[in-house]
Amino acid sequence: MPTAELRLGGFVSLSSCDWPGDLAATVFCQGCPWRCRYCHNPHLLGTHPSGSVQWPDVVELMRRRVGLLDGMVFSGGEPTLQSGLVAAIREIRALGFRVGLHTAGPYPDRLNAVLPSLDWIAFDVKAPFGDYAKVTAVSGSGEHAKESLRAVIASGVQYEVRTTVHPQLLGSRDLFVLADSLDGMGVTHYTLQGCRVDGCLDRTLAPAPPEQVTVLAEGLRGHFPHIKIAIRNVDQED
Repeated sequence: MPTAELRLGGFVSLSSCDWPGDLAATVFCQGCPWRCRYCHNPHLLGTHPSGSVQWPDVVELMRRRVGLLDGMVFSGGEPTLQSGLVAAIREIRALGFRVGLHTAGPYPDRLNAVLPSLDWIAFDVKAPFGDYAKVTAVSGSGEHAKESLRAVIASGVQYEVRTTVHPQLLGSRDLFVLADSLDGMGVTHYTLQGCRVDGCLDRTLAPAPPEQVTVLAEGLRGHFPHIKIAIRNVDQED
């Protein structure tokens, strides 16, 4: 099997947090079409690799980890930006590993192409779908995200929807509008995570006290069967 071509900006050989409940390696794919103000991986936004990690080396390491890891997570950046993602997932599955994906869904067609090969998805929802541009800086981005999320829910693949909360970007009304929309789409597993402003793309974002995020999130508990609030590595779950 020829080795896939995948531009990488980083690699973590062992992670217990990128795929809850699984021990996984994580590859950070280079490039993203959006410019989210709270992005904490701005070095991954451009399409040219920001690190020295090579995909063939990652595959070789994974061969040596058979039986020691549960799977691999493709994160980013935005993994579906790259045409080599399908072949890369195929290589990892051929080694016997499960495959997870972190995505925001900017490319519905490309996401649909990999959905049958995935075991788990973390789907990043930015804002109410009509207000996406105030976070992503890209007009129409919410429609692509909504189409992708519908495909994820319909696929039957295990998933978790995640929203990063910063009071300057999402207020309580925004979150309630978003929650109603997600509830109507059939979302069952939802995580609200506090924004880390250190090193983020928009340096004008002020640090947000964790209790602010908790207050904003508490009112959403009745919308979803499973909701989690993740703030500074302290998780609260129903």
